Parts: sequence; C-alpha cells; structure tokens
Amino acid sequence: MSVLNRRALTGSTLVVLAVLFIALVMLTGVLFRGARVDLTQDKLYTLSDGTRALINKIEEPVNLQFYFSDSVAGNYPGWGIYAARVRELLEEMVAVAPGKLRLEVIDPQPFSEDEDRATGFGLQAVPLGGGAETLFFGLAGSNAVDGQMAIPFFQPDKETFLEYDIAKLISGLSGPAKPVVGVLSGLNMAGGFDPARGGMTPAWVVNDELAGLFELRALETTLTRIDDDVELLMVVHPKSLSDDTLYAIDQFVLRGGRLLAFVDPHAEAESAGDGADPMASMMADKSSTLGTLFDAWGVAFDPARVVLDAENALQLQTQPDQPPQRHLAVLGIGRTHMNQDDVITAQLDAVNLASTGHFVMKADSTLKLEPLIQSSLSAATVGTERIRFVPDPKELFNGFQPNTTEAFVLAGRLSGPLKSAFPARVGEGHLAEAEQVSIVLFGDTDLLSDRMWVQVQQFFGQRAMTAFAKNGDLVVNAVDNLVGSSDLIGVRARTTSSRPFTRVEMLKRQADDRFRAKEQELQTELTETERQLTELQSQRSGDDGGMLLSVEQQAAIKRFQDQKLRIRKDLRDVRRELDEDISRLGAQLKIINIAGVPLLLTVLAIAFAWSRVRRRRQESQA
Repeated sequence: MSVLNRRALTGSTLVVLAVLFIALVMLTGVLFRGARVDLTQDKLYTLSDGTRALINKIEEPVNLQFYFSDSVAGNYPGWGIYAARVRELLEEMVAVAPGKLRLEVIDPQPFSEDEDRATGFGLQAVPLGGGAETLFFGLAGSNAVDGQMAIPFFQPDKETFLEYDIAKLISGLSGPAKPVVGVLSGLNMAGGFDPARGGMTPAWVVNDELAGLFELRALETTLTRIDDDVELLMVVHPKSLSDDTLYAIDQFVLRGGRLLAFVDPHAEAESAGDGADPMASMMADKSSTLGTLFDAWGVAFDPARVVLDAENALQLQTQPDQPPQRHLAVLGIGRTHMNQDDVITAQLDAVNLASTGHFVMKADSTLKLEPLIQSSLSAATVGTERIRFVPDPKELFNGFQPNTTEAFVLAGRLSGPLKSAFPARVGEGHLAEAEQVSIVLFGDTDLLSDRMWVQVQQFFGQRAMTAFAKNGDLVVNAVDNLVGSSDLIGVRARTTSSRPFTRVEMLKRQADDRFRAKEQELQTELTETERQLTELQSQRSGDDGGMLLSVEQQAAIKRFQDQKLRIRKDLRDVRRELDEDISRLGAQLKIINIAGVPLLLTVLAIAFAWSRVRRRRQESQA
C-alpha cells in the first residue's frame, strides 16, 4: 500500500473516530442526563432516604410545574447554573416514582398564558438588568383534589434547604391531614399586637415553619382540659400555671399525648412591663418551670441557675468600638455535644442557645433521661442575677470555675412509666398512671427566637430567610418525631457544605484564653498601682497642700508605664504567635494540596514503570 493511501486511510479513520466520539457524547448526554457519582463525604448531592420514602408514600399523582425564564437568564449564567441544579433534583425525585410525580418545565414568555398561570400560583417575578427583564424561578404543585402549593422563588443562598423545601411541598400535597399540635406559650411566637412593645410584631420563623407542616392550635394558659384530637402539646415558657392547667397537662401525658416543653431560667425573648421602663424589664423575673410536674416526675430543674460554657461560648460584638468576645452564656452547640443516635439531633451541626438551664434526674424517678444536647466539661452554673446585670461579658470569666467531671444536660428525652402528679384528684376519667410516656424537654426558650438562628429580610415583598444555625431544624425534628412523622427528618437533618476549620478555631480559642489571662494581669497591676498611688498621695508631705507629685509617686508611675508597655508587647506577641500558627497550618495545607498529589502520581508512575521493566527483564531471561 502506498504512502498516499495510508495517509488517506489514516485521515478517514480519524474522521470516523471523531464522528463516533461526538455521537457517543450526545447519546451519553441523553441516556445519562442527571446521573452523577457523589463523592462528597456527607453525600450532599444524593437524594435522601427521607425524600425517597415520602415520594413512595404518594397515593394520588402530584403535578409539579417548574417555571424558569430560560430565555431571560441567558445573559446571567449564575441563574442558569442554579436552575440546572434545581431541575436535576426534580428529575431525580420523579425518577423515584415516575407515575406518582409528574414534572413539567415551563419557560414563561412575557405577556403569555404561562406567565399568567405562574402569577396565579403565587410565583414571584424578579426584575433583572435594571428592571428591563423579569425572571421567574419557582415551583408550583397541584394534586387531584385541586390542592395547590408553591415555592415563589428559588433563592441561591438557600441551596442547603433546596431538597427540604421541595420535599415539604410534595408532602403538603400528598400527605394525610396535618397532625394537630397544641401550643401553650407564654411568649408571643405567633406575632400580632404586642402590648409590651405597643405595636405589631411578625410571627417567629419557627412558628411559620411549624404552621406549614402541622395544624397549630393556640391554647390558653388558663385551660383546664386538652382536646382529644391534639396529638402533641408544645409548652413554651410556662409561667405561674395554675394547678388546674398543670393537671390538664398531667392527664394529657398519661393518656398517651406527647409533650414538648421549653422552660428557661432567663428568657431573654420575654417582654416585661410596658417597655417604657428599662430598669423594670431588667429586674423582672423571666424564669419558667413546670415545678409541680417536674417534682412528681423526678426532674430537677433550677430556674435560678444558668449554664456557662467556655468551650461552646459564642463570640459576640456587644459594643461597636470593641472586637468580638466570647459570651459564656450564649452557646453554639456543635455536633460533638448533640446526641447523634437520636433522630431529633442526628446530623445537626450547629444549635445556638442563650442563658440556658439544665436537667438532673432524681434518684427515685421512674423515668429515664436520654440527653439530646449537653454542655462541654468546661462548664459551670451561676445565678441568673449574674446574667441579668452583666454590662460586659468579660465579667462572666471572673470566678468562673468549670465542672470538669460531668456535662450538663441542656435538653433531653424522658421515657418510662409515670404516675400522676395529682394522686388526690380522683373522679370520672382520672388517670392514675401510664406504662409509657413520651416527653422532650429543653432548658432554653430563646433558641426559638429568630435572633438566635435566622436572619430575616424583605425580598420583593416576601420574607427571605437565611439560617446561620439549625435551631429551626431542631424544633421541627422534635415535633415530627413526637407526632410520628419521620420522613422529613431525613431530608431536613442533612449537613451543610460548610466545612469549618476546627484546628484554626482551636488555635484561636487557645490564643484568646492566653490573651484574656494577660488582660486580667494588666488590670490587676493597674488596680494595685492605683492603690499604691492613693497611699502615696495620702502620705504626701509638705505644707502648701499642692498637687505636685512626689519622687515616690513619679517612680511608681514610671514603673507602671514600663509594666504596661511590657504587657502590651506580650499581648502583641500572643496575637502574632496565633497568626504564625495559622499561617504555618495554611502553608502545610498548601504544600499537601499543591505538591502532594503530583508527588503521589509521580511515585505511582515510577513504581508502574519499574514493575514493567522488571517484568520485561524476567520475560527476556526466560
């Protein structure tokens, strides 16, 4: 065969291979659209078991209409990327049960019927490009009985809640009647007119989240009986409940009702007085407890003691001109201090608490307390007056002596046999005991308030919520579990893509402790020097009574100034050492990321080449 023919054949072969490659790529794109291998540690991009179980329980078809202005978003690539993420997730859900979920993707054109239908579903059109164009990016759902629900707009900053939001919509359209949750609250969670503030207040986000999943029924704090259709009683900040109301709770629990109670030694969310007297608000008792019931259950809860925790203390900026500092009474609880074997707290990685109390079981109690949230071993308790009147969080470190032997239980689950707390009340319908009860207790009510876990802003007439902690997930998990619904827990309790630098945080905490020790040393020396100056001033000799400083006073001032300069230098050294430690850690990570993988591949390549050479030598010798 001539050289020319061989070249022609080679060229034709390359063309054929190129065509086959393009065809294979196009075929793969069609056949395997949406398919992927999830290599993330926590399977962030894998459909959760809760979502699969929820979809498989659908009895009547649910229609989903995904509205996305694809033609408009062409000039804004970021929207298109996130829309692809949403569409892939919807297609994965449909693939679980093709006959039960039906998906339609719609690109609503301006002034079209699709645009009118999107608006009718309540979807929000967001202006782009200075208002010249509008973007629809939402989901509408309907069922066979004309039920409708919608996600008005998919916000990219809520991607961590994407699967949960869609699963909640599907659950609302396909599930049975919502369970009834009775809410007996001493706090204004539902919003409305607040007499203490003299104005309207919005509902707390956690209240809206619960209302979307359950039928919330507000109960009076003076009730004497709880309706039979109430499956769960949620008691929040019970202050001075009458014996008749406590008896109603007692009988509700004994007849099989589930109880979720939030008590608090110092509820910062409570409004006291008329709001015009700050001192009256500061002096007011903001504690709550279920005293009579706790005593009968064998639960010890001291409403006059607050837990301080050095390891879990959050950094807060209490004054605009001061750097953030740790507040021992405001806690950020991580995964290591939450029960990962209980569905309520499993996989939650951040819950914020403020001025929380703790629970201890008495020796004669018939109930078992399973901890859900605990403090670290670097914790102690103080009287609520220390929290109520503290002007500077640094003062809480004064006299702080942590308990290093046992952690405090901040939230827990009670189970086991129980007798009535009111044995003397006999009569028709009275229940004296129960073989098994289900109770969950939290020693903090502030965890429910928005300021502890979610930032709320107005977004084109709607509330946009950005959660920075998992308090809402924790509460909904607890309600879900107690009423028997568990599918959404698997969706909601997924970890975020945020990977905190735990080593860096530990270095900062250690340096902060050293810095605080130096700061206290400076303050101690300042106090001692001022005392010495006062003594020298009182012993000053002279007949003119002038204010000239003596030689001793000048020497003392000079000595103190030298000491202050030295300690300030030590403070700078501590901060510099912290920066050096973090920089050294960063350099090590860079070396591993940049050079580690190439070196590993080089070693593997050399080993492979060496093995081939060795094998060839053996074959030639044979």
